[in-house]
Amino acid sequence: MILKKNADADAAPKKKGVLRENIEAIVVAVILALFIRTFVVQAFKIPSGSMKDTLLIGDHILVNKFIYGVKVPFVKKTIIPIKDPKQGDIIVFEFPEDPSKDFIKRVIGTPGDVVEIRNKKLFVNGTRIDNGHGVFKDPKIYPSQMQPRDNLGPITVPEGKLFVMGDNRDFSYDSRFWGFVDFAAVKGKAFIIYWSWDKEDFDVRWSRLGHLLE
Repeated sequence: MILKKNADADAAPKKKGVLRENIEAIVVAVILALFIRTFVVQAFKIPSGSMKDTLLIGDHILVNKFIYGVKVPFVKKTIIPIKDPKQGDIIVFEFPEDPSKDFIKRVIGTPGDVVEIRNKKLFVNGTRIDNGHGVFKDPKIYPSQMQPRDNLGPITVPEGKLFVMGDNRDFSYDSRFWGFVDFAAVKGKAFIIYWSWDKEDFDVRWSRLGHLLE
């Protein structure tokens, strides 16, 4: 009788220890996931066609949040700078007109660059930029007096700011319309497509999985 009582008493702490271990494991996993999402890598889904044909609606991408430095959450202050965004980077950032929304565009101009668009042709510091990323699907050319889509500038990118554009040049709401992106609003650099779902055909775009972004 005494032996049985002792066995039951020994079993209780063991059961409590297993429960505690499981809770601790879950807490650690949650903290680790939050740390990775905040400081290292975050997943995003492409909801619009402003970056066609580089990114399609339904593409799921990973964004490197560490590449431009470590920021203090919420205050967006960089405490460990690493490097600044450069021309050609595809970045995710808080939309200047509504910071609750995330936008994705390509960096066209960095601080000090002079950006100009002449009849859909892009120039940075007087040099024509034609790297194959920009796609034009509307043959109409608007004068600058009507809208800045096809004719703009020259304008100089201020310190601490970026000029960005979508690769789908005729159907992108970007710096041509609302101005510059602040460095502090940049969340990271997109680097890979890990999943892609074609809603119209109800099918996976297998050829896009694992595609590295340029």
